[in-house]
Amino acid sequence: MTVAFGYPVSLDLTGRRAVVFGAEAIRQGKADALVAAGADVTVRGEDEWAPADLDGAFLCVASSPDAATRAAIYRAGRERGVLMNVMDDVPHCDFAAPALVRRGDLTFAVATGGRSPALARRLRERLERSFGPEWAEALDVLGEVRDETLPLLPDLGDRARRWSAALDEDELVRLVRDGRRAEAKERLRRRLLDGETVGRSPSAVGATT
Repeated sequence: MTVAFGYPVSLDLTGRRAVVFGAEAIRQGKADALVAAGADVTVRGEDEWAPADLDGAFLCVASSPDAATRAAIYRAGRERGVLMNVMDDVPHCDFAAPALVRRGDLTFAVATGGRSPALARRLRERLERSFGPEWAEALDVLGEVRDETLPLLPDLGDRARRWSAALDEDELVRLVRDGRRAEAKERLRRRLLDGETVGRSPSAVGATT
């Protein structure tokens, strides 16, 4: 069975042109989300859009209460090779924008294949309550430890096994939340390198990372 919008991706929009048409798209923050993703955004109201607005665009999010206008915007975009999302009009969408929760570089995306935006929003709200801002700092700790230990763990398979055994996300988040970031980092790094640093003191390990 084919799933609508069944191939999830994360797009790099840095410096790319995006266009937002329509009052509802603006009201729902589509332009703000694209700006936050690094896009160069052009905004137009329903009565202001023109096909030329899509020249050179990479992506477009549009809304209109008029079916003919929605179809015209979609045609104009496709003729120019623009990725199109015409809100609440699945046949005129190349992609579905998921409901997002961002915690620094950590992103949770909830998608329903266009079948229930209300459910996607409800699940996003649940994720927002479950994953607080401390998760952004926890991910920073993980990134720092990964960068520091990569030269010491050159074998991909061995490194993956060690990370699987060493990572305790509940402990990590608890320590970060309590202001014990350095301790969280040291615990994780010690577990990762255990067995690879026989006969060397923790200070010696730190000097090589």
